[in-house]
Amino acid sequence: MPPLPLASSLLLLLAILSSPSSAAAAAAKGRDGAASSMPRFREAPQFYNSPSCPPPLPAGPAAACSPNTLVHVAMTLDVAYLRGSMAAILSVLQHTACPQSVFFHFVASSAAGYLDATIAGAFPSLAFQIYPFADEQRVAGLISTSIRAALDRPLNYARSYLARLLPECARRVVYLDSDLVLVDDIAGLASTPIPDGLALAAPEYCNANFTSYFTPTFWANPALSVAFEGRRACYFNTGVMVMELGRWRDGGYTEKIEEWMELQKRMRIYELGSLPPFLLVFAGRIAAVEHRWNQHGLGGDNYRGLCRNLHPGPVSLLHWSGKGKPWARLDAGRPCPLDALWAPYDLLLRSPFAIDDS
Repeated sequence: MPPLPLASSLLLLLAILSSPSSAAAAAAKGRDGAASSMPRFREAPQFYNSPSCPPPLPAGPAAACSPNTLVHVAMTLDVAYLRGSMAAILSVLQHTACPQSVFFHFVASSAAGYLDATIAGAFPSLAFQIYPFADEQRVAGLISTSIRAALDRPLNYARSYLARLLPECARRVVYLDSDLVLVDDIAGLASTPIPDGLALAAPEYCNANFTSYFTPTFWANPALSVAFEGRRACYFNTGVMVMELGRWRDGGYTEKIEEWMELQKRMRIYELGSLPPFLLVFAGRIAAVEHRWNQHGLGGDNYRGLCRNLHPGPVSLLHWSGKGKPWARLDAGRPCPLDALWAPYDLLLRSPFAIDDS
């Protein structure tokens, strides 16, 4: 049979598209639009405890205070960065000797039902609980605009409120950002020694230009800059921290961070989102963590997100802090060389939308 002329082919296609079955499909698509716009993820492999580990924790929230929990992990969850969070969770489980003894505490501001179902679907045996970010509206009122819109989301400040959100039994918590993967056992990070009197441990970078994290207005005012007097204040990245939440509560550190945020609303003393208030309260007052636990900056700077190389030394954790995210660069067909190290942890089934991280 000879092929139809172009005009006839177009008429036939138009008839098919306007048929009742096509109309029904279009209606169904409209009804299911909200669900189909959410990313979907495949189920991750199951990882089991080594013989020397405690008995496995039950799936779900029941084991939050179990004595068999070896490591408490805290993360934030939202739809925009969920792809990164799923990769981070997988990397934790894959590289620890006791994956069934890790409890995950997730803080979310919206879509809790979808997030809960997605986590449980991808990790059926995971011990976890999702906590609503009850302070979100209050935090939104404290936030001042920064150099990048992604840094101004209230959920980005949730790490300052973990002592209020998590149960008191979770005394030591490893906080992780959503744009990283571990390639080593998280138990090594969780066991970082934290001397009495300190509430926080993180890798410090004393070669960084610390003064650049605050405005000339801050440094020109002796009443403000005196905050660092007597302290060996160094930059540290807040995307990987070991936190003693009992000591945090006793020290009232959430309130101290909020005081600096309130001052920032009255006079511009910094530009970079949630990091500077942490530095004001904790810089020079933290326990040191080996640099291998935060090979940060792989997302480039906060403006252009250019490719970067690893810092010299061993690597236990890769962190794509900065503007460029590996999943976005991979989807765009413009990956950086190190993005190939993130790709094996990607559980996404399909990507329904692009993330604007401007």
